[in-house]
Amino acid sequence: MTALRFDLISIFPEVFEPVFRSGVVGRGIRSRLLSLYAHDLRAYAGDPRQVDDAPFGGGPGMVMKPEPIFAAVEAVRSQNPGPVVLMEPWGEPLSQALARELAQEPGMVIVCGRYEGIDDRVRQSLADREISIGDYVLSGGELPAMVLVDAVARLVPGVVGDEASLAQDAFASSAATGYPQFTRPAEWRGLRVPEVLLSGDHAAIERWRQGKSRTRREREPRLTEKL
Repeated sequence: MTALRFDLISIFPEVFEPVFRSGVVGRGIRSRLLSLYAHDLRAYAGDPRQVDDAPFGGGPGMVMKPEPIFAAVEAVRSQNPGPVVLMEPWGEPLSQALARELAQEPGMVIVCGRYEGIDDRVRQSLADREISIGDYVLSGGELPAMVLVDAVARLVPGVVGDEASLAQDAFASSAATGYPQFTRPAEWRGLRVPEVLLSGDHAAIERWRQGKSRTRREREPRLTEKL
């Protein structure tokens, strides 16, 4: 099985290694089910390694130049034929359905923007998708890229140790929004685990879980809308 490959392009490539060294993604990399490469955009900017410039038309801040981004993406395309993704706040909302779709790809090249944004010619001529993790602004695309990698990587067969847990994940199906979880001890500071979970009656437990999941959907309609 060929590893799902992630190529991340950023002016801060060092931020990815400590995050993905451990946990599910780290295990997937060590098991060679995933491969992850972080590329320093400045290495593709030539001399003086400038990756930004003032915006045409005036305005505050700087805009990321197209030349280094094109050079970086083109340099990795022979190893990674997957889609080129821009992390943008106005992009397609990341959902479990989208993560499942992307997990079927051979990989993806993720471009992390900074400053006032990326020269729009990158979007016009190079990007296949624009993806957002929410309607808010962050300092750059690195944190959203980490979220995207984690959401997609755990859906690659073998990455999550217990495959059965994926079927129980929130948003794993049209009815799944998760339910309250408990573990030992059965009582803690006067708070008891619901008796049904201690009963051993698996049918009753399943009904309880479905009811709690339904309550969550009724409380937050957006949970159902995004499935």
